[in-house]
Amino acid sequence: MSGFKIQFQLANKLLRDKDSHYARPIVNLSIAGVALGLIIMIAAIAVTSGYKKEIRDKVIGMGSHIRISNYDNNYSFEPVPFERNQFFIKELRENPDIKNLQYFSTKVGIIKTSNQVEGIVLKGIDTSFFWEDFEKNIIAGKKIILPDTQAGKDILISSTLSKKLNIKVGDKVRTYFVQDPPMQRSFTVSGIFETGLPEFDEKYALVDLRHVQKLNQWNSNMIGGIEILIYDYDKIDEIGEIVNNSIGYKLKAETIKQIYPEIFEWIALFDTNVIVLLIITIFVCSITMVSTFFIVVLEQTRAIGILKAIGIKNRQIMNIFMLVASKILIKGLIIGDAIALIICLIQKYFHLIKLDSATYYVDYIPINLNSGLIIALNIGVFLICLAVISLPAYYVAQKISPVKAIRFD
Repeated sequence: MSGFKIQFQLANKLLRDKDSHYARPIVNLSIAGVALGLIIMIAAIAVTSGYKKEIRDKVIGMGSHIRISNYDNNYSFEPVPFERNQFFIKELRENPDIKNLQYFSTKVGIIKTSNQVEGIVLKGIDTSFFWEDFEKNIIAGKKIILPDTQAGKDILISSTLSKKLNIKVGDKVRTYFVQDPPMQRSFTVSGIFETGLPEFDEKYALVDLRHVQKLNQWNSNMIGGIEILIYDYDKIDEIGEIVNNSIGYKLKAETIKQIYPEIFEWIALFDTNVIVLLIITIFVCSITMVSTFFIVVLEQTRAIGILKAIGIKNRQIMNIFMLVASKILIKGLIIGDAIALIICLIQKYFHLIKLDSATYYVDYIPINLNSGLIIALNIGVFLICLAVISLPAYYVAQKISPVKAIRFD
């Protein structure tokens, strides 16, 4: 019989020893502790990742990953126009990392009902607009219709404006624009959207781009900017640099992180909080494992002495206790994974735990399960706890004397 097989059987015997009055309950508590720690860590990662993704998708859904505009815009809602047909368009469309290019412009105005007035920013879009990301924000009605021959009369407003102005789907609204000469437009509310982000919900509305072009007295080839959607958010900085190098010196390309730095800096703080939580939880799991180890050793001191007396080497004794620790950890990790995944999946699909959207920008706790992160977390917890156990296991194997251990009572 191989040495490892003997060590494995001895480790099983130590864990299943019926005469172990103290160690068995402590081992079960240790398994529960590891499982609980893993549940907390998986839940923290899933919630943080889900929340970041939800907020990020809301911002990108209203805009894009990268925005091309004129250098003279100075973050104004009244952009300096440029020609739609640019030399770099073909190159960008052929880039496999780019999902869509869409044209837009914005116009500041006033929306008025019979007894209410509110400032508004009309975002003009055309048929290139990628509805898939934005459509999930529509809570009533439908998206605006963009006819081929003339400017559509639909407007898509936010729930915030809808409540302030007491507007519902199907209502007629008038918008006014302070310019020379002053102008006005009438629209029909086709739908109401809600992103949960005040930066958008308090002022934006979507209309046909041709209205903005006419209000600004532009021709049909003039636009305020180009929005770029990409497939992989993690490549946003890299692709942003590529786009910036492709568009020439008269235009600029900015990522959504550069346009809304305060939102993304706030999101980045979540990572710091999660890292601190992971460190604390892994530390607690490690202390639990070390405590369990010493209780098992204390109760099995006579067995260790007998093993040494019959010729089992120190290294083999250490391996036996490392196997004991491994089995405890593996049981704890399996139980923790199962419970954490069940809890996360229930929350992901049934949204049982709600949030105040006015405070948290979403009305439920979002969940995003990343299998790669969960596997890495399991491996990390296992290896760190084993590394922490290895030092006391080595010390015990070296220091316990067979004669004294056999006489131990």
